[in-house]
Amino acid sequence: MSLKASGAGEGAIEAPGVGKAKEEAKGKAKARAEAKAQSGLAIPGIGLMKGLGVVLKNSTRKRITEQYPEERLTVSRRTRAQELVWDPGPCTGCATCVKACPQGNIKIVTSVNAENNKYIVEKFENDEGRCIFCGLCVEACPYEALFFGRSYERARYRRNDLIADMDEMSSDKKERSAYARPELHEQLPEQTLLIYRKHKRIL
Repeated sequence: MSLKASGAGEGAIEAPGVGKAKEEAKGKAKARAEAKAQSGLAIPGIGLMKGLGVVLKNSTRKRITEQYPEERLTVSRRTRAQELVWDPGPCTGCATCVKACPQGNIKIVTSVNAENNKYIVEKFENDEGRCIFCGLCVEACPYEALFFGRSYERARYRRNDLIADMDEMSSDKKERSAYARPELHEQLPEQTLLIYRKHKRIL
C-alpha cells in the first residue's frame, strides 16, 4: 500500500489497484463524452426524417385493424375459446370430464334408466368464470361429446351468468373448435386474427 498526502496534509491510505480503476473510469467517461460530442454534429432534423421514413413505409401496407363489433375476426381453427360445447348424443354421463377438470368446474347429475340400465344426464353445468381453458376435459372425453367453442364474446356483468347449463352448451347452437378434434380442422374457416393478408403471414 502507498501513503498519499491529502490536501489537508494528513496521510491517506489507498488500496492497491484503486488508482488503476480510477484511470479506467476516467478513460471511459472521456470516450463517452467524445461519442456524445460527435453525435451532436449530426444534421439537425435527421431523427425527424427517420421517423417520417418509417411512417411512409408503413402507410402503404394494407390495414389489419378490424372495426369491431361491425367486423368480427375469425379465430384459430383449434382455438381454446371461452366456452364449452356439449353434444348430448354420444354423452353417457360417465363424468370423466369432471374427474379431469383441475378446477372442479364441471358438475354432472345423472340418473339410471331402468329400461336399459344406462345413465341419463339430468344436469350438466360448467362455471366459465373459474375455467382456465386447459382443455383437459375435452381431451379426456372418451366419447368425443365435449368440444371447445369458437366464441370470444363471453363477457358478462354477473358471475352467475358465467355458469353455462345444458341448454347453453348444446352443440346445435354452438360452433365447435377443432382443438383435440383434428377431423374438424378442414371444415372450419381460415383464421384471420393477426394475419397480414397481403403476405399471408402471422404478425
